[in-house]
Amino acid sequence: MPKRGKKYKEAAKKIDSNARYGFADAVQLAIDASYVKFDETVDLAVRLGVDPRHADQMVRGTVVLPNGLGREVKVLVFAKGEKEKEALDAGADFVGNDDLIEKIVGGWLGFDKAVATPDMMGAVGKLGRLLGPRGLMPNAKTGTVTFDVAKAVKELKAGKIDFRVEKAGIVHTPVGKVSFGAEKIVENIGAFMETILRLKPSSSKGTYLKGIAVSTTMGPGIKIDTAYVKDLIKQ
Repeated sequence: MPKRGKKYKEAAKKIDSNARYGFADAVQLAIDASYVKFDETVDLAVRLGVDPRHADQMVRGTVVLPNGLGREVKVLVFAKGEKEKEALDAGADFVGNDDLIEKIVGGWLGFDKAVATPDMMGAVGKLGRLLGPRGLMPNAKTGTVTFDVAKAVKELKAGKIDFRVEKAGIVHTPVGKVSFGAEKIVENIGAFMETILRLKPSSSKGTYLKGIAVSTTMGPGIKIDTAYVKDLIKQ
């Protein structure tokens, strides 16, 4: 059990650890409990009734958060010819092909997301060991291997996130910054939860949503009553 500091303990006193809150109340509590001087990220954890060891129960997807993530996302695009200009016009921070591949092989990783056109994946594939473990490898399943590079870049810049369930059956995702205020964060959570429900595997039996919790980067977790999810996504 990690040793908690005085400020964390004071923040935790504001929360009933046995209670299950509604989304708006939980998010507001998380914001109120923030005690650090920087603008903390607000994180959501959702425990699912799936077994990720089985391929047909893997929950993985993407969602564009309506209010973004509150931070600049540096997007790199592997492309050639006209697609390079298309990427630059869409707001990509770095665009190139063999030159960027060589730069990354040399140790440079100054970007947050990567997009590649399908014709570049033969060359980009050799970066798998470097980019894969860091979650930076372009992937068709998350829409980052595409000829529509303008759309991909704009979505990533706007706050598109990709997620996948972990071995313990939990999905973690950022949903905004404390400075957003509760309303915008709840809107982001609503978009995320709608996607999670849509991705429910047909092979998943029993309770699908087993638990939800929200927290800030340094703050305590606040449990949310899963019964409120249907009302949330109707808003």
